[in-house]
Amino acid sequence: MKTAIVGINWGDEGKGRMVDLLCEQYQVVVRYQGGNNAGHTVINPRGKFILNLLPSGILHEDTVNVMGSGMLIDIEHLQHELAALRAAGVTVGPQQLRISHHACICLPYHKQLDILEEERLGDARFGSTRRGIAPGYADKYMKKALRMADLLLPADALAARVRALVEWKNLTVAKGYGAPALQAEEILAWLERYGRPLQPYICDSGACLREAEQAGKNILFEAQLGALRDIDFGIYPYTTSSTTLAAYAPLGAGAPGLRLDHVVGVIKAYSSCVGEGPFVVELQDEAAERLRAAGAEYGAATGRPRRVGAFDLVASRYGVQMQGADALALTKLDVLAYLERIPVCVAYRIDGMLRKDFPSCAEQLRAEPVYQYLEGFGCDISACRRWEELPAAAQRYVEFIEQQLDCPIRYVSVGAEREQIVLR
Repeated sequence: MKTAIVGINWGDEGKGRMVDLLCEQYQVVVRYQGGNNAGHTVINPRGKFILNLLPSGILHEDTVNVMGSGMLIDIEHLQHELAALRAAGVTVGPQQLRISHHACICLPYHKQLDILEEERLGDARFGSTRRGIAPGYADKYMKKALRMADLLLPADALAARVRALVEWKNLTVAKGYGAPALQAEEILAWLERYGRPLQPYICDSGACLREAEQAGKNILFEAQLGALRDIDFGIYPYTTSSTTLAAYAPLGAGAPGLRLDHVVGVIKAYSSCVGEGPFVVELQDEAAERLRAAGAEYGAATGRPRRVGAFDLVASRYGVQMQGADALALTKLDVLAYLERIPVCVAYRIDGMLRKDFPSCAEQLRAEPVYQYLEGFGCDISACRRWEELPAAAQRYVEFIEQQLDCPIRYVSVGAEREQIVLR
């Protein structure tokens, strides 16, 4: 069985906790795109873990975890992430982790360029995490990137590659932005320090996955962010720089010939968003602060306060369609316990017209949310483990969303712990 767990909205839906919950049924877990610009928070009996690059299955020692060819890997950040896991007693070696030799490396100058451009843009900035993701992917498509395979080159061959890249990149860094010129020796020292220890982990991820499939092993594909941040189909240009959709999972994993059997889309019981761009359902002032505090809505990668709002049926319906989801997981239902009435955005009003289809970015900037209010359930539901234990109003809220999205909600999260889940 091959399953993708993906985000339906802007990201931060709780995909990591779903991977952690479900991966006991899978022998291989694959992260197939993105970098360390977002994170998955996993809380289990071992503690609380924030994973920016590593697949969430890394906390299961019998699981093989693969960082796929579609990823952009900051090897310095990865080393710190591995060190934190080891300090917590998690075993992480080449038996638990494989890194695609096709994956590109996010270099220090990518982060520098990200910061320089955001500063240049000023108030027109994209809200980047400033971790080098867009410059890194840009270099990939300009065929000017280093790949993980380059860490296996003889020293003189790697040095020649780096010197050529630095000479080219200084045309932008030094002559374009006027920043101090890059030094090839500094980049080489960085690669030696953080790249050499990763050499035993580098492999052909496609061969690894094909072998797993032939052996009858179950494979779980884990996405970063959500459909609305997809580079092609998201709220462009306020997107990430990779493909966040389930359809890309086998390709980004390194094995395009694999075929998915299931797609589980993850949605939050309300909306949250990190970064700039239109966010039609955004709450302001005290209402936003109450919801943000109740849901602990701060970015796992950056710590930035997330923008928050009501559940958005218009955006979520689009996300379900883009992801091709055949089942949904609804997270953080417990957070809404403080509300007497729960707002749900059922349509947008744009230039006086009601719209239920997901509009362009420019139209979203003019859109106003149209709300329908559902009865609140007004009590702590964190101890519920069976559907029948949920209050009737909570059941009706879940059923309303399910009906409107035309996709079954199979999992309902009532807390951050692994066991705080209601299976339907």
